[in-house]
Amino acid sequence: MFKKLLTPTFAKRVIFFIFCDVVLSIFTIYLAYLLRFNFDIPVEFFKSMKLMMAVVIPLKVLVFYIYKIYFIPWRFFGLNDYKKLVYSHLLVYTVFSIIFLLFQNLFLPFPRSVILIDLFLSLFFIGFLRISRRVFIEGKHKENSKKALMYGSNSEIIKTIKSFLDGEIDYEPIAIISRDNKSVGTYLSGIKVYAKKDMKKIIREKEIESAIVCSVEDAKELDGFVDELHSLGVKDIKISQIFQEDKARLKNITLEDLLARKPKDLDKRAIKEFIKDKKILITGAGGSIGRELSRQCLRYGAKKLYLLDHSEYNLYKIEQELEKEAIVPILQSVVDKKILEKTFEKYDIDIVLHAAAYKHVPLVEENVDEAILNNIVGTKNCIDLSIKYGVKKFILISTDKAVRPANVMGATKRVCELYAQNIDSKDTEIVAVRFGNVLGSSGSVVPKFRKQIEEGGPITVTHPEITRYFMLIPEACELVLQAASMGRGGEVFVLDMGEPVKIVDLAKKMRELSGKKDIKIEFIGLRSGEKLYEELLVDESDKQTKYSSIFVAKETKYDIERLKQDIEELLLEKNKIDKLKKIVPEFKHD
Repeated sequence: MFKKLLTPTFAKRVIFFIFCDVVLSIFTIYLAYLLRFNFDIPVEFFKSMKLMMAVVIPLKVLVFYIYKIYFIPWRFFGLNDYKKLVYSHLLVYTVFSIIFLLFQNLFLPFPRSVILIDLFLSLFFIGFLRISRRVFIEGKHKENSKKALMYGSNSEIIKTIKSFLDGEIDYEPIAIISRDNKSVGTYLSGIKVYAKKDMKKIIREKEIESAIVCSVEDAKELDGFVDELHSLGVKDIKISQIFQEDKARLKNITLEDLLARKPKDLDKRAIKEFIKDKKILITGAGGSIGRELSRQCLRYGAKKLYLLDHSEYNLYKIEQELEKEAIVPILQSVVDKKILEKTFEKYDIDIVLHAAAYKHVPLVEENVDEAILNNIVGTKNCIDLSIKYGVKKFILISTDKAVRPANVMGATKRVCELYAQNIDSKDTEIVAVRFGNVLGSSGSVVPKFRKQIEEGGPITVTHPEITRYFMLIPEACELVLQAASMGRGGEVFVLDMGEPVKIVDLAKKMRELSGKKDIKIEFIGLRSGEKLYEELLVDESDKQTKYSSIFVAKETKYDIERLKQDIEELLLEKNKIDKLKKIVPEFKHD
């Protein structure tokens, strides 16, 4: 019963503060009279003192309630709340002064100076009551928090400090490295700002073991800063993320943070105009790329999404994630043209995003027939039906491995590109978008390395010199939609993937971030169909578009009737590798 009585509620908080404000107001008015008369109040002034209490105290309670001061949780009372307290006090004592002037005969004798004295006393005592719990909590919070160095822009740093003061994060900012050099030597929220060159000295003198990164220009800057912190012995590094109401949340740095590339020419307006109010079919919607395309299409205002996948589990996962009213889940395979056609007949589709494909290189090498059927025939079915049913735009999600392919997966995707470029598309605009590996996809090395690290190693890398191009899934998908928005049919767009990354460096970086430096890295040799170096995505013959991140590959002519016949022969051919080499002469396969 007693415990329940002490449990805080909204009503109890209001009653508690009203009671405290009444008691403190009685005290401050009495103290104001004492100070005015040098602690010897003449008897004739007690009447006006009581009258002042009778007017000022109800006024305070009313105005505080109107200003919602009673609704502020004790522990979160801050500077803006104190401003409201000041304004409400000014209003209360202004109104009281007006009442006194109108009815001064009732108050006489009355020492007018007590109005000003009581104003300041009330602000002090009532204000101190409000911040007392916060001061106590912050003191306790500092005792249990880790000392942290802060790095980033001033505005983000201040918001993160506020979250610490509110008891929402367990890292105490004690030194700041600002990205604004003009701030060096100044103080932000009482914490000194230092130059980046002094970081080693600060970390040593203040015994800093943690750091919070509040903002950086790009992943390259973050990567360099993290390396520098590691070299100085700071291993506990967090990234501050600012959410609604300027609240900060801390998260661990991931590999994705260090490799993220934010395209500077991302045209969200063009993407929105392309997607908004469209009915879109996404094949392979349950895969890594398909899922992200689904999310982004909804974000950019698609009217309806038809999510097609032959994996029941993958389709179920994305269906559970998205808004039910906006999606139609379709459990089908792109290989079965008769069943697939029912979908095109039933729904009035504006855009097809074709992400369905077998992409895992070693598995495809072991299952050539299935890869040809799924990748080539499946794509051909989708393109043919899109043309037949008047789909406005068809986008083929292709791969960097289609460039001078060294494996079956790349060769099958190259055949798809040839079909997309050369088919008589009538009123359907057909484009392909080619890009490299995406971090975190089901076929990426990142989930594999992460699992190996969790299990204590070793981390297995095929070759010490193997390199790959990488991009985050959301970035790649946005650029796919941007490229698709400007395609007019027949183009193969190429996304600029930046600089290639050594896989062994990737493994080392993940090992370092995990804090498990003792985990070994083993080299197991190149797998079947795997290149040591991927071809440059952007060739000298590729044309620059109006966006620096998107190029158009050189057009390849191929007689479409010949290509259709080649695909039919490929399905019947026993030696499918040789036939693929005839269709794609640049296909080199050991």
